[in-house]
Amino acid sequence: GLEDTDSEEELPPGWEERTTADGWVYYASHLEEKTQWEHPKSGKRKRVAGGLPYGWEQETDENGQVYFVDHINKRTTYLDPRLAFTVEDNPVKATPRQRYDGNSTAMEILQGRDLSGKVVIITGANSGIGFETAKSLALHGAYVILACRNPSRGSEAVQRILGEWHKAKVEAMTLDLASLQSVQRFAEAFKSKNVPLHILICNAAIFGAPWSLTEDGLESTFQVNHLGHFYLVQLLEDVLRCSSPARVVVVSSESHRFTDIKDSSGKLDFSLLSPSKKEYWAMLAYNRSKLCNILFSNELNRRLSPHGVTSNAVHPGNMIYSSIHRSWWVYTLLFTLARPFTKSM
Repeated sequence: GLEDTDSEEELPPGWEERTTADGWVYYASHLEEKTQWEHPKSGKRKRVAGGLPYGWEQETDENGQVYFVDHINKRTTYLDPRLAFTVEDNPVKATPRQRYDGNSTAMEILQGRDLSGKVVIITGANSGIGFETAKSLALHGAYVILACRNPSRGSEAVQRILGEWHKAKVEAMTLDLASLQSVQRFAEAFKSKNVPLHILICNAAIFGAPWSLTEDGLESTFQVNHLGHFYLVQLLEDVLRCSSPARVVVVSSESHRFTDIKDSSGKLDFSLLSPSKKEYWAMLAYNRSKLCNILFSNELNRRLSPHGVTSNAVHPGNMIYSSIHRSWWVYTLLFTLARPFTKSM
């Protein structure tokens, strides 16, 4: 009627404690004919501490099993004499994924990250989400290039970041996504720096813009939001590959769900991508460009991930107050009315 007083360190019947050649303890069950790293009772892992006692030597038999020779007492044993001095192995457990919500800031999400040595390009980085992303990455040590259409605004954004940390590595470069020639010039200027590229964030976009054609003869929303970025990634693909692991982040939108780019027969309709003025509706053009973003990002990841370059499309959230609505007064009014209920930059 006595209670079981066995220590949790005592092995159950049929179990044996053994060690590997490099000192890790494992357990063998003769009844079940299996081995495992965890103690069958406590579930703990252990390793032997220190070297072999004086006079002992470790050998391996013809079956590859480790045994020990005591030269002083002239005996051999398969039991590691250091098992009397084992220590518990406490592997560092992975930090549980932090849950972020509408109150989280970019600085909070990057807390504890050291991005020193990382090179980042962010399009449309002089304001809104792009600026906050650029600032947060720069304040965590990354070398950030703000790719902006307006050089003066880009320079102002750089000074704002330097005002927070004078050692930040930030630079503004001119990039007008409405001009494929400008995209090409930007890529050539970046490559001339002979630096790697670890992160390319395709963030710039226009929303609610009236119909207009770019100098390349394409509808502006389609070219700025999608095609310009598509071309930029193609021009910098070789640098991304050479810098692997690297990543491309494409800022898309939940609104991609509310459109399609196929005709009635289910085939891709190119006329929908760059519509004529008669067929143009600003909101629909924006939605289609965001759908193109996601399709592009998915295919880019399929092609480049085997080479160490990943691509992800992200939805920044519906309730964020930025300046993306500036192209049309109607959207500006709607955003202004909704501002008390949105997240501030």
